[in-house]
Amino acid sequence: MKVLITGGAGFLGSALANALIAGGHTVRAVDDLSSGDPERLNPAVHFQRGDVADIPRMWTMLQGVDVVCHLAARVSVSESVLYPGEYNATNVGGTIALLQAMRDAGVRRFVLASSGAVYGDLDGPAREDDAPHPNSPYAVSKLSAEHFVHTIGGLWGMETVALRIFNTYGPGQPHRANHPPVVPSLVRQALSGGSIVVFGSGRQQRDFVYIDDVVNALTAALSGQGLSRLTINVGSGVATSINDLVATIGRALGRDLTPLRVSQESGGVSYLCADLTRARERLGFVAKTGLDAGMARVIEAYRARK
Repeated sequence: MKVLITGGAGFLGSALANALIAGGHTVRAVDDLSSGDPERLNPAVHFQRGDVADIPRMWTMLQGVDVVCHLAARVSVSESVLYPGEYNATNVGGTIALLQAMRDAGVRRFVLASSGAVYGDLDGPAREDDAPHPNSPYAVSKLSAEHFVHTIGGLWGMETVALRIFNTYGPGQPHRANHPPVVPSLVRQALSGGSIVVFGSGRQQRDFVYIDDVVNALTAALSGQGLSRLTINVGSGVATSINDLVATIGRALGRDLTPLRVSQESGGVSYLCADLTRARERLGFVAKTGLDAGMARVIEAYRARK
């Protein structure tokens, strides 16, 4: 299988690229390096720096490719509130440009990395047929990209799959100032010996899914049959409160952690967890790495870098 990965030098993109190379596939990766690092990539990955909105460049990179995995996106919820136009231009406009390049290059299979954020706040596990209630420009942009992908794909004869990926974490996840993911943020605070800052009550629940499990789901979507026009959740299927996440980090470190709660700041939606029925049925997907095991690997990786 010959695969083009956009955002291929990022946290998830590089993990997917390296796993595909290990599986004997041919991989091309493109990344604008706004946050990616090509040093993460196996030397066998054919990497180019570029923007997915550059249709001529993408057309060139798409020659001979069997399937595209589109991971490139802007992903900060808070930043999207400040710059909604830029998020629409990148996450929607960039996706449409990539589809145009695929059409012209004759590539007919496309996997989109969407987000569980499209659901908003729900009372129970999110099913793919639940009405989405996106509550940020970021979430709106991901939902819009899904609609464009499936609509244009149908009109242009492409097979399209959208994976709504929940809170991915794992070793090497970057801690960016404009988008500090909760796991590396809390781990860094715990390792530094400082206060563990939790926004809101800490009772808000999220679905944390280990990076290797997400890579397995993406790989299954890239090669799976009968998936066209489907949207599929990818998560652990387990809702974990931020307070419990702090306790899990403490167990991995071998000590109790007491969070400092900043109640005047919102902790986001109160509940977001994936129903994985469709992922099991259509991808054969089962999340294999529990939170305790995954967090132990994250802590080990942080300590190894010191």
